[in-house]
Amino acid sequence: MAVAERFGPRRPPSSRFFFVTVLLVLLTDGAGVEWRRAEGVSIGINYGQIGDNLPSPSRVSNLLRSMQVSKVKLYDADPTVLSAFLDTDVEFVVGIGNENVSAMAADPSAARAWVQRHVQPYLASGTRITCITVGNEVLKGNDTALKAALLPAMQSVYAALTALGLQGAVNVTTAHSLDIMGTSYPPSAGAFAPDAVPYVQPLLGFLSMARSPFLINCYPYFAYKADPGNVPLEYVLFQPNAGVTDANTRLNYDNMLYAQVDSVYAAIQALGHTDVDVKISETGWPSRGDPDEAGATPEYAGTYIGNLLQRIEMKQGTPLRPSVPIDVYVFALFNENLKPGPASERNYGLFYPDGTPVYNVGLRGYLPPMDFSRGTRRKAVRLFAFILIAIASITLSIS
Repeated sequence: MAVAERFGPRRPPSSRFFFVTVLLVLLTDGAGVEWRRAEGVSIGINYGQIGDNLPSPSRVSNLLRSMQVSKVKLYDADPTVLSAFLDTDVEFVVGIGNENVSAMAADPSAARAWVQRHVQPYLASGTRITCITVGNEVLKGNDTALKAALLPAMQSVYAALTALGLQGAVNVTTAHSLDIMGTSYPPSAGAFAPDAVPYVQPLLGFLSMARSPFLINCYPYFAYKADPGNVPLEYVLFQPNAGVTDANTRLNYDNMLYAQVDSVYAAIQALGHTDVDVKISETGWPSRGDPDEAGATPEYAGTYIGNLLQRIEMKQGTPLRPSVPIDVYVFALFNENLKPGPASERNYGLFYPDGTPVYNVGLRGYLPPMDFSRGTRRKAVRLFAFILIAIASITLSIS
């Protein structure tokens, strides 16, 4: 009797090699193995968390890193989020809520304690925090006491960073609504509203001294929503159009976002500053809205974001500053189902909470189907490995 007949057909070496290879990969906990990554995007993304169905920060970390997103802006300094991004290349903007501004203005030690708790340890552990925003759209409101406290609070945070040796590594600024503009058209005539100037003027002096940017939240969608009959859709969606020429500068604008940014530059210059950069801390377009919210559709949202991404990839600047590529944080990462206000407020996300894209603009990412924190992943991987070992042992014993 042939050897093969006595002992059964020999298992091809490739089968054993397959088991060994799989086990080695699994037991090393995926060392040296990366998710297939999409082409990197040089944009920032606002990561809001006003929802009860959002994925855990550890899963979001995988999603953003698979997309190669390099900048993330938070509205707080959530330790769970910051911990999920340890030893990554993602840069963070963290935020101090409006509710904490007055306390930090009145007591600099409160600002230092906040920095020591929410910034310093994460920097030491490998999380890249490059900016702190003190408050959000403070000057838009009617709380004069809060407005008056804004600059002192920013100064307290800056002093805390300096005392801790973090000056220069972390910027201090605040984000503004475009509503603080009194005039925005034509762009060269841009001017802050008279009631905002007493607050903006000294704030610009601080930003100049600290070499920090002026952050503005720009939404061309709001202009279209308010007057869809007279605001050309092509102009707000970056689609081909004749554009608008500023009679004072002869600069032509083919989209509203750039015109808004240059109007802010003009307003800053009117107050005596040419050394403060303007960055777009929020811009986006809702994919859904109430019946009276014109233009809130997935088609228009995808067109706006998709065309904006193309401009960013081109490293395009505004007509006033063509050599300075626009710096943008898109709003927002997810649809957030607990945000108050009209339906559009809950539908600015690039993704649904399950990781499915709301519309296709080429941003491919991977949201793990479970909590892929390192400990959880290790346990799951090793359990699966032991199951494979058992299957392999049984299979080999009966072969």
